[in-house]
Amino acid sequence: MDGAAVLRQLVGQIQELCELYGSPSLDYPHLNPRWYMVELNNNSLEYDFCGLIMEDNSDQKMVEVNKSLPCKRSRRERNPAKALALISTDLMDQQIWKDFPEDLFEAVIARLPIDSFFRFRTVCRKWNSLLTSHSFSQHFAEVPRLHPWFYTVTPENISSAAMYDPSSRKWHHFSIPFLPAKTIILPVASAGGLICFLDLGHKNFYVCNPLTNSFKELPPRSFRVWSRVAVGMILNGTTANDGYKIVWLGCNGDHEIYDSLQNSWTRNGAFPSSIKLPLSLNFRSQTVSIGNSLYFMHAEPDGILSYDVANGAWKQFIIPSPSHLTDYTLAEYGGQVMLVGLVTKNAVTCIYIWELQKMTLLWKEVDRMPNIWCLELYGKHVRMTCLGNRGLLMLSLRSRRMNRLVTYNMSSKEWQRVPECLLPHGRKRQSIACGTAFDPCPTAFA
Repeated sequence: MDGAAVLRQLVGQIQELCELYGSPSLDYPHLNPRWYMVELNNNSLEYDFCGLIMEDNSDQKMVEVNKSLPCKRSRRERNPAKALALISTDLMDQQIWKDFPEDLFEAVIARLPIDSFFRFRTVCRKWNSLLTSHSFSQHFAEVPRLHPWFYTVTPENISSAAMYDPSSRKWHHFSIPFLPAKTIILPVASAGGLICFLDLGHKNFYVCNPLTNSFKELPPRSFRVWSRVAVGMILNGTTANDGYKIVWLGCNGDHEIYDSLQNSWTRNGAFPSSIKLPLSLNFRSQTVSIGNSLYFMHAEPDGILSYDVANGAWKQFIIPSPSHLTDYTLAEYGGQVMLVGLVTKNAVTCIYIWELQKMTLLWKEVDRMPNIWCLELYGKHVRMTCLGNRGLLMLSLRSRRMNRLVTYNMSSKEWQRVPECLLPHGRKRQSIACGTAFDPCPTAFA
């Protein structure tokens, strides 16, 4: 047997030992903890082996590679189930964890999944008090959140709500204990983890955090408007605790701004004379906030009305709507104004996504629902409600024999079906009457 064959056999045996005993350890300190690679010029073969140096008169090159020796695996490594049990026991050792640093404790909890906070608050008073801690609020603000949640109201039980978490694809049902007796309120806007509600009579406003039940009834408006109003909400800073503003707008141009820091309503200026009144506001479209500006959608003529909360300036942009558009609503993605609409033509129904071009003030199509999904809507009289905003949309599609919920991710352009929303204990499937997207934040207070 020639030298190359012997070397192959030896290397094969060493490889079997490596696979059998795994990674290196201190169990074999007498072995040289280095790997070498021998390059045979004659046979152009390369072998990795441990602690072996061949003495040969032939021309050979030896290259050291920084790898460690194989070693015998411990019993814990060979039995993962027992190892996990031992680790779990170690993790729960009070002697180890009783002196865990408080600042690290808050940093870890801030990275928990949002739905875990429902159980988290019931553990003990200390854990519940963390939500009011300024340091914990800072830790939570540093953790990026992928998707908003969706707060929805169902026509079957309008005094209760269902929240959808797109990350876990789960629905959470809860009652609204802070509601005044015999009062029906509907979500109309959101910002910074807070949701703004307006009662069915369009008289009183409320703000709450649905995760913590932090609730506040806003003071009465300076003058009553009995007709329907469009509502927008925007933050003063990066979080709701820096303050927020709420703007309501009526078709006749009446409007007011609520400042949470002042806890009062004010009216800043009037519409420019170039804006025709009355406004034909699209109440099915949500209001979008970008920077310091709020955007309201109107018709006749089709376009957008913007309000800058910093300087109190109103602007109107006349923008023709796409053809054959029925239900539609504004959205926002990456600082751009988007339009989501249901287009029906010759019994064919499809959902389109457009982006507003700043230079031309025209809508440019950027995506549409997959054709196979559009075929399911063929010939049906479909109505659409868009519940989402800021990069993730929830679309409620309804007809006489269909009630479907889908999400659309503007970043990945992914369409996904939403699991059915069932009443607690799975008694009955619910439909969605209205709702809004909100960024879940257990540290935001109304």
